[in-house]
Amino acid sequence: MLRCSFCGRRAVYHRRYAGVFLCDRCMIKSVERRFRRAISENKLVMPGERVAVAVSGGKDSVACLHLLHDYCRGRRCELVAITVDEGIKGYREQSLPVARENAEMLGVEHHVVSFKEVFGAKLDEMVKIAAKRVTGLNPCTYCGVMRRHLLNQGARELSADKLATGHNLDDETQAIMLNYVRADLSRLYRLGPIYMPREGFVPRIKPLREIPEKEVALYTLLRGIKVHLDVCPYASGIHTEIRDFLNSLETNHPNSKFMILRMFEEIRPHLQEAVPEVEMKSCESCGEPTSTRLCKTCELLQGIGLAKRRKNLISDQNS
Repeated sequence: MLRCSFCGRRAVYHRRYAGVFLCDRCMIKSVERRFRRAISENKLVMPGERVAVAVSGGKDSVACLHLLHDYCRGRRCELVAITVDEGIKGYREQSLPVARENAEMLGVEHHVVSFKEVFGAKLDEMVKIAAKRVTGLNPCTYCGVMRRHLLNQGARELSADKLATGHNLDDETQAIMLNYVRADLSRLYRLGPIYMPREGFVPRIKPLREIPEKEVALYTLLRGIKVHLDVCPYASGIHTEIRDFLNSLETNHPNSKFMILRMFEEIRPHLQEAVPEVEMKSCESCGEPTSTRLCKTCELLQGIGLAKRRKNLISDQNS
């Protein structure tokens, strides 16, 4: 029987990149210690702040909610949870109750915003329309852009000082590699434990950024936290190719993901010079902040013929 490298109890996990074994207790303590260190070193959450947590119901976002709840206890911080219902049949309706149940259990205020209510169509409908009208756009493009739009809008309307997401080490290294491949310096620069954007955007924080996905999953299992584990049916394309490549690299060369992250952190301070200053303005269609005439969300909606439907919804809400 394998023993924990720290306390001698029965091991439940082999942390290959560090060459150690951990028991259930030491595993939980390790994740919580890394989480608190990330917040402390990067000043992610300050006393008295109101923090919105993006909670999908999946392991990462639910773990982030629980960890922030424990951290904020006694620190005069206030949490509020936001769940985006994209409208993915057979997937989102299973995770929504999980998000709601965890928020209620912790006594955290919970809000749900949906694609249907804000944009006039569910993601499933958008994907069908896009398949007929647009070439080369993956469903993840619509989902990612519009989810970020709704999370920022929701956090701002709820007067949140920060918006916390459950991005883990795997997510971050995938994003780094994706932006390398796409030569997108602007998006690459915005990656980090905290991003302080311009007016109209709520600062985003990533407290799980240095915790591997596998360890986040094990943490929720060991603590008996209920999570939704299904994979989105639309997950495909270059994102999955990069994920599979990095997982293979990590299997053959443990610690590769941490090394990718460390190298990026060395490079990031120098990227600011390569990223041009842009003047922010209000989107002509929805009023959200953007650097162009239309924000990316409205641009995508226009491409699939749904811009007018959304404009009507905004008009109805304002009347």
